Amino acid sequence: MNTRTKTDFTPVDQTLYAKAFQLLDPTPDPVSPAAPAPVPSVPAGVPMHRPGAVEKTLTDALAFLDTHGWARHTLIHPEGARCSIGALRVAAGARNAAYCDAGNLLLDEARRQHGKRWESIPAWNDSHTGAQVRSVWEAAIQRAHHLNI
Repeated sequence: MNTRTKTDFTPVDQTLYAKAFQLLDPTPDPVSPAAPAPVPSVPAGVPMHRPGAVEKTLTDALAFLDTHGWARHTLIHPEGARCSIGALRVAAGARNAAYCDAGNLLLDEARRQHGKRWESIPAWNDSHTGAQVRSVWEAAIQRAHHLNI
């Protein structure tokens, strides 16, 4: 296994950050320069949710559809909108396990809401309204969240 330990991050210039925040909020609340900034913390016992690969893929794909638009009868519309399978491909970046599992979960949810007859995501996508498609996406994301996948 090849695990990279060296990052390619550029060090942050704290002066630049301070100037940027001063420009955004020219009259900040006075803070003593010697006092460290308070660090928000998560109360003990409250688990932080980290989305699994399937949930992240579905969420990113829906965000893509929200930003670029949803399409029917075409993978990619000339103006940038995509169908459901096109959005999944963009979000996954490759036809990997997360892509396959997200697609299976989405199709399963489509069958739950719209009947078992749907053989593929494109066929289902092209036969429903935007609101119906969005409802399936949201339900699939919730299922992925609850399954922690």
